[in-house]
Amino acid sequence: MLMTNTSAGNASDAAEKVHDSPWMDHAIRAGLVAYGVVHLLVAWLAVQLALGEKEDSASNSGALHYLSQQPMGGVLVWLIAIGMLLLVLWRVLEVAYGFDDVSDDKKRWTKRASSAGKAIIYGALAWSAFKTATGDGGGKGGTDSTTAKIMQMPGGQLIVGVIGLAIIGYGGSLVVRGWTEKFREHLDAQGQAGQDGSAYVMFGKVGYIAKGVAIALVGGLFAYASVTHDAKKSGGLDQALQTVREQPFGQVLLIAIGLGIACYGLFCFARAKHLDR
Repeated sequence: MLMTNTSAGNASDAAEKVHDSPWMDHAIRAGLVAYGVVHLLVAWLAVQLALGEKEDSASNSGALHYLSQQPMGGVLVWLIAIGMLLLVLWRVLEVAYGFDDVSDDKKRWTKRASSAGKAIIYGALAWSAFKTATGDGGGKGGTDSTTAKIMQMPGGQLIVGVIGLAIIGYGGSLVVRGWTEKFREHLDAQGQAGQDGSAYVMFGKVGYIAKGVAIALVGGLFAYASVTHDAKKSGGLDQALQTVREQPFGQVLLIAIGLGIACYGLFCFARAKHLDR
């Protein structure tokens, strides 16, 4: 028993050292660059959708599928998958060992819960990238079949509604983070100074707001599907953007959202360069 406890303690110490090491900074930077590339591709597909020249769905899976069709695309998709796994590792270690400098217990555990949620998001993107890299991504498909299965469960309509509200809440939190410029905490002092710093902050502000709006639209589709009890009304980002395009001035709005998502991708690059964790 003593040996088991000692082994567990050694493993825990090793994991904490990894979390605090400069190598983890390099891993995070690589992951953020990969994340930025995905957002730039989603932005490009959103603009293509607005212009009526759609090739793949304007979503993470669509972006990965589009990338896989380009020269050296298969290798790049693998690199994105690895980058996302590095971000998952970062967030998991953050849940276990991060935020020790936060004195308030409630705030510390709230931050750790947020890191756990981000690990899930990065993990889903990593899984999608691996599927695409192995020829099983497809770049298509929606969420309506999954929503239909949930609705068939006891209380399924309520569950879908709660999911929708949770997604809207997450989107709203991104809008608030962008509007209040709370994302500045992710940049070191140099990344916020001078003309370059002003540009990075602008990318972050526009990017967070645009991404938040897009995600809130996805949540709105889930909520609407719950109210109408019609799974086909739900959908992912691609369907949400198509809904925007069908509205008055939808083409202009969709291009604006696409450009905003591109700004988020550029902010990921700035964050990788001026990482502050």
